[in-house]
Amino acid sequence: MSGIKKLAGQTMWYGVSSIAARFLNYLLTPYLTAMLLAPAYGDMILIYSLIPFLNIIFTYGLETAYFRYVQKAERADDVYNTITVSLIMSTISLTVMMLVFRHDLAVFISLKEHPEFITWSAFIIAFDALTTISFAKLRQQGRPIKYATIRIVGILINIGFVIFFLSVCPAIAKKNPDSIFLIFYNKNIGVGYVIIANLIQSAFTFLLLWKEFFSFRWKFNGALWKEIMLYSLPLVIVGFGGMINETFDRIMLGWWSTAASPKIEVAIYGGCYKLSILITLFIQAFRLGAEPFFFKHADGQNPQRIYARVMKFFVIVVCCMFLVVALYLDVWKYFLSKPIYWTGLKVVPILLLANMFLGIYYNLSIWYKLSNKTLSGAWITLIGVVLTVMINYLFIPKYGYMACAWATFACYGTMMVISYSWGQKAYRIPYAWKKLVAYIVIVVLLYFIHYLFIQLHLGVWVNRGFATVILFSFVVFVLLVERKEFQQLPVIGRFLKK
Repeated sequence: MSGIKKLAGQTMWYGVSSIAARFLNYLLTPYLTAMLLAPAYGDMILIYSLIPFLNIIFTYGLETAYFRYVQKAERADDVYNTITVSLIMSTISLTVMMLVFRHDLAVFISLKEHPEFITWSAFIIAFDALTTISFAKLRQQGRPIKYATIRIVGILINIGFVIFFLSVCPAIAKKNPDSIFLIFYNKNIGVGYVIIANLIQSAFTFLLLWKEFFSFRWKFNGALWKEIMLYSLPLVIVGFGGMINETFDRIMLGWWSTAASPKIEVAIYGGCYKLSILITLFIQAFRLGAEPFFFKHADGQNPQRIYARVMKFFVIVVCCMFLVVALYLDVWKYFLSKPIYWTGLKVVPILLLANMFLGIYYNLSIWYKLSNKTLSGAWITLIGVVLTVMINYLFIPKYGYMACAWATFACYGTMMVISYSWGQKAYRIPYAWKKLVAYIVIVVLLYFIHYLFIQLHLGVWVNRGFATVILFSFVVFVLLVERKEFQQLPVIGRFLKK
């Protein structure tokens, strides 16, 4: 249990940074949806659908490879040096390619009027790629506090510059057009200032990680690099496909939507997707702590039992989070400041379930990472990609963003099931799958009960009160069912023993 407590502690710190950073960032959502017209907000969604996609190419699986190969202390420096040198050279090459083909990329994502967005994004991705292994080193060394601090400082800088460019500068320009503060301001850039603010954040983050980044030496082990590439390159397909499944649906919606304004459709879907904030934040925080944790415990006594218990706690937490968001959608919707975005709220429960499946898949994926069968992960991801593209292609013209939501659900659900079935044959882990499936089914049923209750039209506060009763009842139910497990946790254990 001590290992799980340590993972929980590190996840908490990573969660603090992720939740604080994302929460501060999400506070921009009502601000941006109020400040920008829906088509401009749609442009922003499109460019931020491309950036994570290209991040995968720039880092080509080296983060996971670092955790896999750095475990042996005698070659830790060699691994760090080789990976960092490789990353520097590839980042320079790929950045130049993005700049050369910026017009083609802009056309590809339906932003042909703004090739400058691609230029700025190229440097964002470059800085983010160069800091990837530095952040990984902090995680490997168990330094989540510094990790969290840098992440939070970065997002504060981002928010500050977004508000400065979109609110402060226009106000100054109105009162004093000759102000020195306007020397770099051009009102025609508009939503582009969101990207510029992100670029400033990425550059500043790189400076904060200066010490970690430049702790490498210009030493390159060719034989080790080939070994790392054999492990990491299939992870490029995993990550590449993962980004198609996770973000590319916005781009496909821009391609195939038959709505009068496809960019408004993209804006609505992109805004509502953000309402799965709690689950996506927890999954992100969990991944940051879990990946090095899983590798460190791989050679311990009965690691499979630890992985199974981690999965149980993970599913319980995401089930509670599903209820917190799905039962209180009438509250969460105010993160989207304009009612035009509320028309898409029906996709949120679907996306919440989809992200639950994704989180479970991340847990399950440890089998191919530990057994060096990363190509298996690539095949699973490609199956998900085929489903995503096929469903979106067939149904977006008729159903719009609803097709995107169901495609995400089908994709992650399928990947989860295939990974479990395949993984149990290659690296058996005793997951309590019947109990975990039961928890998921129960929260879905509770959501539908609440949905039917709302149709009685008894009033907003009555609905919220009933939602609270449902949420509390599920938490108590889980505590009773998992009494023995939770008794080993300090605070909850003392409560259950009373």
